[in-house]
Amino acid sequence: MKYINRDESVITGKRNLEQLFTFKDFPVFFGCVDSDQNTDIKADMSWAICPESGVIQLDKLIPLEILYQEQHVDGTGPTWEKYYHDFADYIVKQNPKDVLEIGGGAGKLADIAVDLTLGTTWTMAEPNPLHKETNRIKIVQKFFDEKFKFIGDIDTVVFSQVMEHAYDPNIFVSSISKFLKNGNKLVFAYPNLKLWLEKKYTNAINFEHTFFITDYFVDYLLNKHGFAIKDKTFYGDHSIFYVAVKTRSTTKNQLSYENKYIEYKKIFNDFIDYHKNLVEELNKKINSFDGKVYLFGAHIFAQYLFEFGLNKNKIVGLLDNSPLKQGKRLYGTKYIVESPLVLEKDKKVGVVLRVGIYRDEVLKQLKEINPNVEIFE
Repeated sequence: MKYINRDESVITGKRNLEQLFTFKDFPVFFGCVDSDQNTDIKADMSWAICPESGVIQLDKLIPLEILYQEQHVDGTGPTWEKYYHDFADYIVKQNPKDVLEIGGGAGKLADIAVDLTLGTTWTMAEPNPLHKETNRIKIVQKFFDEKFKFIGDIDTVVFSQVMEHAYDPNIFVSSISKFLKNGNKLVFAYPNLKLWLEKKYTNAINFEHTFFITDYFVDYLLNKHGFAIKDKTFYGDHSIFYVAVKTRSTTKNQLSYENKYIEYKKIFNDFIDYHKNLVEELNKKINSFDGKVYLFGAHIFAQYLFEFGLNKNKIVGLLDNSPLKQGKRLYGTKYIVESPLVLEKDKKVGVVLRVGIYRDEVLKQLKEINPNVEIFE
């Protein structure tokens, strides 16, 4: 596999990146598969920082067809369900008529949003759609990029949890700007990565979340590429919602930016040090436990813990609520994913639980399945 080198800062464009940390031989796909473990690809996940802006980014990228080889997100659980309804309400308040959604995955956002309106049409540009076309929801099975073409009317571009995946955020925002007419709207949401990384959530930055995007840099990019921000709403600990209006053609950036190098480098290094210590403590706890130990979160959550050194010999299986994952193997591991219901009859069982913002809902579920389950976190 050949990397895509990204040796320029995604904010300044300069080739002056400073190396921060490299995870050697990290699984390149975060989903669950039916294929043999011998076919899995691992690569170096190499993080660098721009000394002039403080943006943290991967300096080596995985080819898109490998990274997104199949759909692995279906928005399972109450946190995601509430998020989709709340973001759909946020979109509908902008009175969109003809929507292009970049990404879309399982189509949950599209389904909810069109049900809230009478005449809105919705088109999803999604390379791995899990949704079928309907009278009001159309599918364009491809990535959105600078070459994207569409025949028809669009007055609003929408995306959810996509910006942090961009390989070149300047090209991404610029392409949207060129696609829209003046007065058209861009309505989007992306994860609050600064808060997530500060809270040591392992789904903050990874091969898919290719740079440490914060609202500070989002504001800069929107202004640079001809958008005026009409609303910015912090949605709990989960995401940040934006409404931006296309006001002009792309022009030279009018905003200056303060260097976040010292602040963001410390947040990143604290994240690394924290997990080295955490996994050392987790291993002590599970090694001394005389029952079965499972790991919850068949996703980047589990892969990160294993890469930091969690004792695989003590883990008997992976648990996840997603029907899309159950019965399949988590890429990069030997483990077949099971439903948490397997805990029901065990008298002596433990679960390693490190799932970020989903912790409370999962903990409640596990205790309801088996009140005696011991949680390691």
